Amino acid sequence: MPYVMVQIPKTPAHASPASRSVPTSADVARLAGVSRATVSYVLNNTSAVRISEPTRRRVREAAKELGYVPHAAARSLRAGHSRMVLMPAPSFPVGPLYSRFISELQWALGRLDYTVVQYGSVGEYGDEAARAWAELRPVAVLVPGAGPLGPQGVTVLKRSGARAVVTLGAESVDGAHALLMDHEAVGHCAASHLFDRGRRRIGVVVPEEDGLESFSLPRLEGVRQALQGTDATVTELPLAYEEECATRLAARWRDLDLDAVFAYNDEYAMLLMRALQDAGLTVPEDVAVMGADDLMLGRLLRPRLSTVHIELPSGRDLAELVDRAVRNPGAAPETHKVLGATVIHRDSS
Repeated sequence: MPYVMVQIPKTPAHASPASRSVPTSADVARLAGVSRATVSYVLNNTSAVRISEPTRRRVREAAKELGYVPHAAARSLRAGHSRMVLMPAPSFPVGPLYSRFISELQWALGRLDYTVVQYGSVGEYGDEAARAWAELRPVAVLVPGAGPLGPQGVTVLKRSGARAVVTLGAESVDGAHALLMDHEAVGHCAASHLFDRGRRRIGVVVPEEDGLESFSLPRLEGVRQALQGTDATVTELPLAYEEECATRLAARWRDLDLDAVFAYNDEYAMLLMRALQDAGLTVPEDVAVMGADDLMLGRLLRPRLSTVHIELPSGRDLAELVDRAVRNPGAAPETHKVLGATVIHRDSS
């Protein structure tokens, strides 16, 4: 077999992507014909300095052409703090309602020139996790559910430069701003509605999934408080979010002798209602079913699902609280009670 030798030309050094120099603000300034200070003002959205729109457009186009982006660490050094808002990933399954809230919050913080970073960690909780968060030097930390985070964790975060620590949960933590979410009110609303509809043997679904206890147990307690002193009974119903588990629960429903169920939220309510119907029970004649969250899917069911509409805190209001705390870190922590609950009566109850 004949062999052919081919000479491969050397790639010029300047053509290698790895060898190209990283564009700087000075490069952008030269291309746009402005000063480096002007580049900084434009790309950092500084409103204190008046710059014409044509100049702003020229700087942005130059930065885009060169592939230049501002250096976050350098900007933090100049400002004395970062613009990063850290959100630890929640340890509980996130539903559609919470996802919408997070999206609104991220949009609102972005409008205020903050960068939201979601932080996922495995095996780290509370004060231990706070030390890991602090390593990233965020200007603010939003903790979804205070969990075991204590005053020591808040102190660690503040000493590392965090100007605001905000918790969203049932209890406040010393040194942190708090949005108190009253999940007992959700259970109270559901139980009061079922009682007023003539139901006296009420089951309450308690999800078996890890991380939901801080929501489910207060809702169960709200049901008990609403029915305290009445002739109604409350039966706790552990349930995993699996079709087989719902089928097993529905199969013994007649033995449980329950005429109503508050199923924790709409997703569990839909799961259980289908299993009850498959077991030959009619809704609401044999059993009234109540959810929470007021999801669109609940309105598409037949019968339509009765639910508790939950009003989460406004993402815009929370973003403004973060910005207020960052600008005035010495102010006393704010505490706000949020999470409005309203019954939406439909066919299933």
